[in-house]
Amino acid sequence: MNRLLPLLEEVRACRLCEPHLPLGPRPVVQAGESARLLIVGQAPGTRVHESGIPWNDPSGDRLRDWLQLDKAAFYDERRIAIIPMGFCYPGRGKGGDLPPRPECAPQWHELLLAELPEIRLTLLVGQYAQRYYLPERGKSLTDNVREYRRALAHGYFPLPHPSPRNRLWLRQRPWFEDEVVPALQAKVAQALM
Repeated sequence: MNRLLPLLEEVRACRLCEPHLPLGPRPVVQAGESARLLIVGQAPGTRVHESGIPWNDPSGDRLRDWLQLDKAAFYDERRIAIIPMGFCYPGRGKGGDLPPRPECAPQWHELLLAELPEIRLTLLVGQYAQRYYLPERGKSLTDNVREYRRALAHGYFPLPHPSPRNRLWLRQRPWFEDEVVPALQAKVAQALM
């Protein structure tokens, strides 16, 4: 029996942290039982909150570019699951969006992952996903990304957030585009075969 569909309905109806959400709850998630690639990001921004479509913003454009995937492939839930650390827009802080709400991942991730048996590779996009999932705690995002091969042994591929706000990080680390992105593209293509 397919338990994923009712679980996704539960996630999308979640109101766990409603009092803390400035735009109200609108959980954004994408998954299908046969998905082979999992993308764990941070939390939806305002554009994603408005549309209800994950990574439907400039960050998503850059992420799809890194992955060499067009929108049709990226949004095919039979192949790609997208589960953020926080399912709803958390609000704005001094330097950008607030961190993902801490309730979401402990409440939903384990349940969702149990219904995604075909996942071959998990992309950990940004520091929040990396802190939650990587077995070696306490490393910086830069170290995690530079040492991506170590995480691959556990089925994870750590990435910086593709936000336009991270242009400086990318400019200061040309090795990411030169070395990591080609390895990422190869691993994604392999996972989706």
